Amino acid sequence: MLFIGTAGWTIPPASAHHCGTSGTHLARYAGTLPCVEINSAFYRPHAATTYARWAAATPPGFRFSIKVPRVLTHDRALRRPLAVLSRFLDETSGLGVKRGPLLVQLPPSLSFDGLIAGRFFAILRERHDGPVVCEPRHPDWFTAPADRLLRRHRVARVAADPVRAVGADEPGGWDGLVYYRLHGSPRTYWSRYDEAYLEALARRLESHPTGTDVWVIFDNTATGAAFENAWELRRMLSSSPRSRSGPSPAAASSRRAG
Repeated sequence: MLFIGTAGWTIPPASAHHCGTSGTHLARYAGTLPCVEINSAFYRPHAATTYARWAAATPPGFRFSIKVPRVLTHDRALRRPLAVLSRFLDETSGLGVKRGPLLVQLPPSLSFDGLIAGRFFAILRERHDGPVVCEPRHPDWFTAPADRLLRRHRVARVAADPVRAVGADEPGGWDGLVYYRLHGSPRTYWSRYDEAYLEALARRLESHPTGTDVWVIFDNTATGAAFENAWELRRMLSSSPRSRSGPSPAAASSRRAG
């Protein structure tokens, strides 16, 4: 399956015509794009009932990825994760079957330590069997030992743009899931990706093995470019066999016209 969405479910005014006009903001977003990344969980906890409400506002095939709390990744640098991790998993269980990948984004200052990282992912895997992705940003993580550790714990390494280290733009780790995070380039969070970039990305997405879930999250949200880029990429790939999750852009437009 191919999941294309944005970080958060903001619909910029310039993109509102792509969405329906009734229902909550999330419901309108979910009628057009098949997934979303919840970044607010990185900063503060949400009750399981809140996650359940979000799940109820979306269609059956919709999926959420969730960024794990910064207290784990930034404040504690993957140490002493048990209490916070257990609470986070209990809260996000409110999403039910719509809970997609858990995103572990690491600070650029956090180098690879096999003992600490191995302990963290082992504790996570003892409590959670679902998809997990990691976005490291220190060069030490783009090495064979780090890749082996991620594969051992079934953790996919994010392919990110802009590129912070050699190899960071390529998926790595566990190959059972592919996850792109596109933050905007050259100006992070601001720049819009042009048509040539999206066409090259579309070809790249279609090259991944059939049967592998592929996620693409646009995080260039500062100017509203993320939603438009996600819409454009979905349109380019609307005839691809992978694009089976959520309404196609054409179907969404037809439903609004009716």
